[in-house]
Amino acid sequence: MNPEAGQIWTAPRWALALLLALLGMLGPFSIDTYIPAFSGIARALEATPVQMQQTLSAYLFGFAFMNLFHGALADSFGRRPVVLWGIAVFTLASMGCALSESIASLVFFRAVQGLCSGAGWVVSRAVIRDMFPPEQAQKVMSQVTIYFGVAPAIAPVIGGWLFVHAGWHSIFWFLTGIGVLLWTANWRLLPETLHATHRQPFNVRNLMRGYWQLGASPRFLLLALASGIPFNGMFLYVLSAPAFLGEHLGLAPTQFFWFFLLTISGIMGGSYLSGRLAGRVAPKQQIRYGFTVMVLVSLLNVAANFLFTPRAGWALIPIAAFSFGWALMVPVVTLLVLDLHPERRGMASSLQAFIGSAANGFVAGAVAPLVMGSTRELALASLGMMSIGLVAWLVVKKRWPETGRSPTEAATPVVSSRA
Repeated sequence: MNPEAGQIWTAPRWALALLLALLGMLGPFSIDTYIPAFSGIARALEATPVQMQQTLSAYLFGFAFMNLFHGALADSFGRRPVVLWGIAVFTLASMGCALSESIASLVFFRAVQGLCSGAGWVVSRAVIRDMFPPEQAQKVMSQVTIYFGVAPAIAPVIGGWLFVHAGWHSIFWFLTGIGVLLWTANWRLLPETLHATHRQPFNVRNLMRGYWQLGASPRFLLLALASGIPFNGMFLYVLSAPAFLGEHLGLAPTQFFWFFLLTISGIMGGSYLSGRLAGRVAPKQQIRYGFTVMVLVSLLNVAANFLFTPRAGWALIPIAAFSFGWALMVPVVTLLVLDLHPERRGMASSLQAFIGSAANGFVAGAVAPLVMGSTRELALASLGMMSIGLVAWLVVKKRWPETGRSPTEAATPVVSSRA
């Protein structure tokens, strides 16, 4: 934590949480706003479905790849420069998308968008831990998740409205405007939160040492899996929404918003409770609560899909409840990841984001197409995603029992093996 944190930010804590959440919204807005215009863009640019899929794949590949480096750069050059440069390049790339007249040009600028849009999300988590002690950091992380949860709900609505009323180019001009506003806000408001004494030398040897230190740590990797993989138990349904909602549940496109409304409500509710429990319940206990909710809901979801014909009246509720459980535990696990190596919080955030985005990409490209044809297979796959995260956490809990203990518990020595 920055020893001068109290002097760097004197405004209310929620204001910083809102600023950081807006940074994290770049990713969801970059994906979800243009999805409703897929068919329109394909017709305008004479693109095939495969080429249109490349506009998404190029973005996701760039996003995952550069996530490896945003945090490392922030550990060496500071949080503020990485955020400002990331937003600036994103804004220029969005302008390039808006001006594209061929599918090749659009794919290129989408890749550039992906390379820089993750900077805010990765660095923002390091900023939180720079500025706040563990208990307050959990509250801020929960607030960020609440604000962040709004983006996937409103982005498709905005994108669809812009496409219908102003054409597909307007979607990327909208993203350009978002970039300008975010750059201005962060240039004026975001302080440099990395203390001068905490900066890491920027050279290949030091970077490789840091990546090896984190990548060779079983506890770090297991915690990253525990936070990132269960998300796909919910994300799988988002990726399969057209088949799940339209074909299996018989909902019209105008009724899809109920799915997103319930899911986002679950995320926001879990995040709110996570913040309320900070300092009152030991972190490992809160993680147990989150996984307990996800386990019970996943098992009930599988049983219900095998016993009953899926109906919208009940089939959406387990997904919302699952989202609640995930949001309840993920702020806590994220902070545990960042605190394993305090001197490399930016790099830790980068690697955690990379693991999560790589898992998302695998689920999007390989898992979802295989299981979206059956609600039973979707439910089983969702249970499987959650189980990977659960097993990872149980291994951490057994091998390093001091992980996630409250300050009172931490006063009692525990003999354990170390990463």
